[in-house]
Amino acid sequence: MRNIFLVYMPPGNAEAMVHYEDTIKQRVPLSRLRPYLSRSESLRLEDIFGVRPIAVWGSRDSDRNRATFDRMRPGDDVLIVEGPTIRFVGKIAAKRVDPALSRELWKQLRPASVEGWDLIYFIANPLEIEIPFQLFGNLVGFAGGFQLRGFTALSADRIESFYSKYDDLYSVLLSLAKGRDVREKEARDPAIADSIPLVDPAAEDMEPIAAKAISEHVRMQWKLATLGVKAGEKVWVPPGDRTRIQSAYQFDQFEDKFADGIDLQSNYFQNIDVVWKEEFRINAAFEVENSTAIYSGLLRFADLNVVAPNTAYPMFIVAPQERRNRVREQLMRPAFRRLDLRDKVKFLPYEAVDEIDRFFEAASSGLSVDLISGKAESLL
Repeated sequence: MRNIFLVYMPPGNAEAMVHYEDTIKQRVPLSRLRPYLSRSESLRLEDIFGVRPIAVWGSRDSDRNRATFDRMRPGDDVLIVEGPTIRFVGKIAAKRVDPALSRELWKQLRPASVEGWDLIYFIANPLEIEIPFQLFGNLVGFAGGFQLRGFTALSADRIESFYSKYDDLYSVLLSLAKGRDVREKEARDPAIADSIPLVDPAAEDMEPIAAKAISEHVRMQWKLATLGVKAGEKVWVPPGDRTRIQSAYQFDQFEDKFADGIDLQSNYFQNIDVVWKEEFRINAAFEVENSTAIYSGLLRFADLNVVAPNTAYPMFIVAPQERRNRVREQLMRPAFRRLDLRDKVKFLPYEAVDEIDRFFEAASSGLSVDLISGKAESLL
């Protein structure tokens, strides 16, 4: 179970605000950090962040802070709180104790001060938000009027209680930031998933898949994987599909394993056709449904939404344009409607994928999940 760390910044603290602007909002290029890192640390950060600048924060090296810092592990969550408001959430990617790097990153604004911020942590999946801390406090059981101070971590019992009710912390906070209701896992009726038959009774979904359909399925997986790499994403494809893609298109830029930092059991993602991701977060999921698998693809998404009802990343059914109405009919099934799949799943036609692929054939930037979402269609 992942730790949740809380960093408090007193409102109006000029020193903290300058440092926040310099290394959280603006972030730090890896080239600036490299002189202070070992080769293995540098390669690890490069693997996680690529060419993107890195959000970095630090805490004073007191006995109390060191005890908290020592508990940090990659994949743990960290929140930065200014006064009564959560300003930032991210995942711990790595950490180190380094007075020299602290002096490089954060200049003292008070001439008489010599104490630095030597407990340094590098933060992946950074998200700037604005949420009343009390909303989060209610979810983790803080009493009204609780006042956060310094650098601390939630107790194990509060974390266990939170995750017994809710799914991914990032998705929960994003829901709060967007004014959405946060859904408890227990609020989902277990009978919903059980009410979806394992075999689609529709005749269309019981027909055997033709060889041409398989090749089109592989072609579309390859295009989505290629576009993911161009978008700067890490790409997951089920291990059983990789050989076919490699054989047909000589593409091999797959993630070998999903990531230990993603709090989701592997059986809920391992068979999704294509996943775009970062080290500790899913950014988009694609189910390619060429001729027979619309139902089974939606069932995989339904499973994800049962175990993670606050899922924030977009999900796409990718199929030929002529199958649009079939996708819509499947989304109208009562069980899928009760899981709100119509709100979360978009239809992305093959034709749109081909168009995006042609446009970005020679491009090296500009492609993103948001662009894909803009080309997809909501079937509400």
